Amino acid sequence: MMNINAGIISDLRNKYGDAFYLLDSEQFRKNFLELKATFEEIYPNFNIAYSYKTNYTPKFCKIVNELGGYAEVVSEMEAELAIRCGVNPKRIIWNGPIKNLKKLEEYLLLGVTVNIDSISEAEYIRELAEKTDKVLNVGIRCNYDVHDGVLSRFGFDVDSEEFKKVLEIVTKTSNLHFVNFQCHFAKRQVEYWPARVKGMIELVDRVGIVPERIDIGGGLFGKMEDSLKAQFTSEIPDYKAYAEAAATIVAEYFKDKENKPELLIEPGSAVVGDCMKFVGTVKTIKNVRGKYIASVLGSQKNISMSGVNPPMEVIHMTDDQREYIDLDFVGFTCIEGDVLYKNYTGSLGVDDAVVISNCGSYSLVMKPPFILPNFPVLDICGSQVEVIKRAETFDDIFHTFNF
Repeated sequence: MMNINAGIISDLRNKYGDAFYLLDSEQFRKNFLELKATFEEIYPNFNIAYSYKTNYTPKFCKIVNELGGYAEVVSEMEAELAIRCGVNPKRIIWNGPIKNLKKLEEYLLLGVTVNIDSISEAEYIRELAEKTDKVLNVGIRCNYDVHDGVLSRFGFDVDSEEFKKVLEIVTKTSNLHFVNFQCHFAKRQVEYWPARVKGMIELVDRVGIVPERIDIGGGLFGKMEDSLKAQFTSEIPDYKAYAEAAATIVAEYFKDKENKPELLIEPGSAVVGDCMKFVGTVKTIKNVRGKYIASVLGSQKNISMSGVNPPMEVIHMTDDQREYIDLDFVGFTCIEGDVLYKNYTGSLGVDDAVVISNCGSYSLVMKPPFILPNFPVLDICGSQVEVIKRAETFDDIFHTFNF
C-alpha cells in the first residue's frame, strides 16, 4: 500500500467522505503465501483454510481461492459467499454449531465438506446419505483438553460415547465420505499448539484411521506493530513459531508412513489482521473537567479493538494545531465506552485524520448498523483506487423494515 499522507487523505475525502477503510490486498497475498511456505517447509502436504468470519471481504476470499486455499465457513451465508466468489464446493469446509438443515442438504449435495458438531446433525446427515446416491463429504469436530484453561464448546469429547457413535456413522454409512478430523481452540498463545496437534495424532493412532486431512483449526496471532505487541502480557509469536510447534509433530509422526494426510490450519487474524486501516476525522476537541477529548468520525465498533491503544498515526490536515497531554480520542456513538485511543500526547487540530492500523480482524464484519451506516472500503494498492465496498446508506439499513 502506498504511504498515506495529507494529499492522499484530502483526495480520498473529497470522493468518499470523512471516514473510510483502506484495504491492503498486496499484504494479504504476501501473508498467505508466507504462512503457507513456513508450514510447508516442515510438512509439505499443508494448506490453509481461510476463516471467512474474520473478514469476509470478497476480494480477500477470491485471493485465497486463487492461491489454492480452502474456504472455512461457519454459516450458510458464508458458504453462499464462497460459491459466489467462484470457490469449488469441494474446497469449502463448513464448521459451526448450528447449520440450517435445508442449506446443509443443498451444500452437502454440491460437495461441501461438513464438519459434524452434534449427534442430531450426524443422524440427519446419515438419513440424507441413505436416500441419495451422491457421495457426501463429512468430517468430525473433536474436543479434548489442550491445557489452556478453557472448556471449549465446539466438537465432540473424543473420549465420549457420542464420539464413538458419530465415528461409526461417518465410517460405516454408505455414501458418506469421511474427510477429516477437525478441532478449534481459541487461545492464540503458541504454547497450546503442541497439545492440539498431539491430541489429533493420539486420536488418529487410537482409532486406527488416517483421514485425508487433519485440521487443527485457527487461533494464531498475526503481524502487528511494536506499539500493539507491547500491550500484550505474552510474547507475540511469528509464523515460524507456530509452524515449529505444530508441523514438526505431524512431520515426525508420519515420516515413515506412506499415507501422509494434508495438514490444515484455519487462520483469520494471522493473515488479515494487518491488511486494513481505518481512517477517521477529528470533528471536535473539548475540555471536560480538565480532560481533553477529541471526537472522531469513527468508533470503537469500526476497529474492533478494546482495552488497548491501537497503532495510530495522526495526519495533520490544517495549520491550526495545538499541543495536548493525555487527550482521549472518542467515537461518534453515544456510548461512554466508545474510546478509540487513551492518553494521546502531541499536536492535534480539528479536521486532522486519525489512521488506525491492524484493524483487519473482525472490524468490518462485526460493525453493527448502530447510529450510522458503515463507511466505504477502498484498496489503494494499485494505480487506481478500487472501491471494494461503497458507503452504506439509510436505505441499506432500513429496507428490510416495514414503514
